Amino acid sequence: MAVSLLRLWRHQWAARCSHNALRRLRLLILDVDGVLTDGGLWTTETGEVLKRFDVRDGLGIHLLQQAGLEVAFLSGGKGGATEQRARYLGIRHVLTGVKDKPAALTALQRTLAISPGECAFVGDDLNDLAVRPVVGLLICPADGVAPLRARADWVLDRNGGDGAVRRLAEAILQARGDWDRLARSGWRGRND
Repeated sequence: MAVSLLRLWRHQWAARCSHNALRRLRLLILDVDGVLTDGGLWTTETGEVLKRFDVRDGLGIHLLQQAGLEVAFLSGGKGGATEQRARYLGIRHVLTGVKDKPAALTALQRTLAISPGECAFVGDDLNDLAVRPVVGLLICPADGVAPLRARADWVLDRNGGDGAVRRLAEAILQARGDWDRLARSGWRGRND
């Protein structure tokens, strides 16, 4: 029972606290494997790495870009699928094969002249917990690892690769007052 109350309290706290923080965001940095994908990798006999991305997350990213948010990918993995997905979505800042995520994230913030308080990072594993000191919001999908869920500002109600980024996009757009118009009139662009 205490765990349920703690979980409820954390959810309510995140919902109250995040509204203003979400409205201030200028940069959303997304880990890839486990956030935009379910974390699984398929490898062909020729060594090509294949990943499955959720099209709803893609549309959420487009909506955020349309609203003026910069979206970046920051991943320890590499293999080509991430870069291809980024090109398809018009993501300008794609950092792959990164060993030191806080250093890479700080360099990106400097390049874009964006403060840590204007940044949110979505990750799912222990290497993502390391960015905590350099972002305003640390967010993880529902299936993120326990230590990250315990330290995150918000644990989304969707798993990685299953609409987690879309859920976050909708919350950001709601906080900015853009969601109602989109919900009424729809979207006329590509659904990537």
